[in-house]
Amino acid sequence: MTDDALTLITAFYPLVAAIAGAALILGLSHYLLIGRHEFLSGDKKLPRQATMLVLTLVALLVIVLSLPVPESTRNQIIALIGVLLSGVIAFSSTTVVTNIMSGLTLRVNKPFRVGDFIRVNGFTGRVTQMGLLDTEIQNETRELIAFSNSQLVNSPVSVVRASGAIISVDLSLGYELHHSTVETHLLEAAARCELQEPFVQVITLGDYSVTYRIAGLLTEVKSMISARSNLHKAVMDSLHENGIEIVSPAFMNQRPQAEGVQMIPAGRQQAESQPRPASAPEDILFDKAEEAESELKSREAMEKQLAQLKEQLANASGEQKDKLEMRIDKLAERLAASEASQQDASS
Repeated sequence: MTDDALTLITAFYPLVAAIAGAALILGLSHYLLIGRHEFLSGDKKLPRQATMLVLTLVALLVIVLSLPVPESTRNQIIALIGVLLSGVIAFSSTTVVTNIMSGLTLRVNKPFRVGDFIRVNGFTGRVTQMGLLDTEIQNETRELIAFSNSQLVNSPVSVVRASGAIISVDLSLGYELHHSTVETHLLEAAARCELQEPFVQVITLGDYSVTYRIAGLLTEVKSMISARSNLHKAVMDSLHENGIEIVSPAFMNQRPQAEGVQMIPAGRQQAESQPRPASAPEDILFDKAEEAESELKSREAMEKQLAQLKEQLANASGEQKDKLEMRIDKLAERLAASEASQQDASS
C-alpha cells in the first residue's frame, strides 16, 4: 500500500509542477505587462491583454499535457480544446469576434486616430471614438455615426492628412472670357483665403460654358468647412470686383434692363460691416470630436510625464523622493479620472 501511495503521489508531480510553473509565469507576466502599467489607456492595454490571453491558452495546454491520465484521454482533452478554439474562429466570421479582430487590425495598422477627418461609405466626419467593436464619427450636422470595425476594414477609408488638405471650388463661365483672365482672378481669390500653392484647372469644355476649378492647400485641416465657404465667397468677390458675371450662358431674365447693366452684387463695404460670428462652424459641428482629441492628447501627455517622474524617482532620495511620490500620486489620480470619464462617455 505504501508503494502504491508513493507511485500515485509521484504521478502527480508533473501536474503540480506544471500548475505551479504556469501560475508563476502568468502572475509575473501579468505584473510586467499590466500590473505596473495600470494607468495606461485602453488602446495601449489591449495588446498586453491579448498577450496574456495567449499565455493563458499555452499554460492550459501545458497543464493538460501533464495530467496523470492515459495518453488517449489526454489526446481527447486536447482535441476538445482544439474543437472549441476552431468553433470560436469559425464563429468570428459573422459575429462579435469579427469586429474584435478588425479592431485589433485597426490598432496595428493605425490608418487614422481620434480627431482625424475620414470618409467611408459616403459618410464624412471626424473620429470621436475608437472602440474594440466599433468606431464613431461626428459628421457636419453634429450627428454621431457608429461603424462596426469590420466595415472599416472591408471598405475603402479616405483619411485627411494632418499635414494639410486640398480644398477646391468649381464654377462655370462663358467662352467669351479668356482662360488666363479667369485664372488670374481665381488665384487672387485663393490668395485672399491664404491657401498655399493654389492652382487653376480647366475641368470641362461644355456646349455653353467652361468649367474651372480653383484649389489650394489648407494646412489647418480642422477649419476645412470654414475655409471652403470662405473660398466660395472670395471667388465671387474677386470675379465681381473685376466685372465678371457668374451666371449661366443660358441665363434669361424677362425683366427689361437698361443697356450696360451687369448682374453683379453691390460692393463689399456693406457686407464687411455686418457682425461676424465669434466662433467658427467647426466649433459646433465637431464639438465631440474636438473634445475627444483633446482628451486623448491630454492623457498621452500625462502618461509621458508620469513615466518621466518614475524614472526620476528611481534616482531620487530624501525630501526630493517624497515630493516626486506626491506628484506621481496626484498625476495618477488625474489620469485615472480622465480614463474613467472616457469610459462613462463611451458607455
